[in-house]
Amino acid sequence: MESISRFFEGSSQSYFLFGPRGTGKSTWLRQNYPDAVVIDLLAPEPFRRYSARPERLRDVALGSKGKIIIIDEVQKVPELLDVVHGLIEEKAGLQFVLTGSSARKLKRTGVDLLAGRAIVKTMHPFMAAELGDAFSLAECLQFGLVPLVTSSSDPQETLSSYAALYLKEEVQMEGVVRNLGAFSRFLEAVSFSHGSTLNVSAVARECQVKRKTVDNYLAVLDDLLLSFLVPVFSRRAKRHLVSHPKFYYFDSGVFRSLRPTGPLDSPQEIDGACLEGFVAQHLRGWIAYGDKSCNLSYWRTKSGVEVDFVIYGKDTFWAMEVKNSAKINNKMLKGLTAFLEDYPEAQAILLYRGYERLFINNIHCIPCEDFLRNLVPGQPVLSCES
Repeated sequence: MESISRFFEGSSQSYFLFGPRGTGKSTWLRQNYPDAVVIDLLAPEPFRRYSARPERLRDVALGSKGKIIIIDEVQKVPELLDVVHGLIEEKAGLQFVLTGSSARKLKRTGVDLLAGRAIVKTMHPFMAAELGDAFSLAECLQFGLVPLVTSSSDPQETLSSYAALYLKEEVQMEGVVRNLGAFSRFLEAVSFSHGSTLNVSAVARECQVKRKTVDNYLAVLDDLLLSFLVPVFSRRAKRHLVSHPKFYYFDSGVFRSLRPTGPLDSPQEIDGACLEGFVAQHLRGWIAYGDKSCNLSYWRTKSGVEVDFVIYGKDTFWAMEVKNSAKINNKMLKGLTAFLEDYPEAQAILLYRGYERLFINNIHCIPCEDFLRNLVPGQPVLSCES
């Protein structure tokens, strides 16, 4: 695949760059910092060298003519962060870019140490607008938008081995969990919660482990950047709301690869959850690359009235419902209508699989593919509307 321009932007100061494996961190850095000193801790020799003697980094930094040093997968040797901290304080003009596909070790050590001296940025899967004419909603719902997968000659095979890569290199080698078999079952069991309110007790029963174990597994997924939770929007709540967040895998293709299927599994159910998660990952990218003041949440009353997403920020207030249907009926608008009754300041969008743009009962009804193609960070949610 030819080089694709990303919406992600770096910084002039030192920063952490987090993102799941295969989201294009190293590729972006090579393109944007061609003259930087690169220390790749996934390579065996640099890993051994810096694990044995982290202070070697100081010698490299002081002896280098370059002003930018990239440490790839810095979580492999978190002790390097002590040296980075000292060098940032000591040598003005030296910039570090510290990438990671796991925040687990860094949460316990380095991130707190470097607070205020290195900002945190995130790299997400491709967004539809980055792909331009190459974007196909149907294909991307099948394989997702992880660059490692989309650039593969065999996306299905690469996707199938993606979770195994994490199990082997991030979970097993680091000793993150004791029972790898139980964790593998958990990865499948929690996939049924993708796009749904998370019921930890139900997942624990399915995995035949304790609830506390599932809580730990969920923390591992979060640390490995493989999943995210969407909290309940409860500002000035006028109704009784649920309290549990919704769960999503970070990419629709990864979700589909982990979701077991069988005679009792409806394709429509899986496709619906996949589409909702696909929109969620785009909204996360839109926020991360653009208006970071916005928050992503959802709204659900205890009586079951729901809005899939609420985007709330200083100048942004949108309620959004996602339907895997080519036609619109009044039932689909129920949640958004109720939300607008409680929050008349908001604007509402219904994304669906049809082809017409409609405006029904103060609700923008937009083809999902059109919406995603035109969702650009730094621009309004409906910047394409004209």
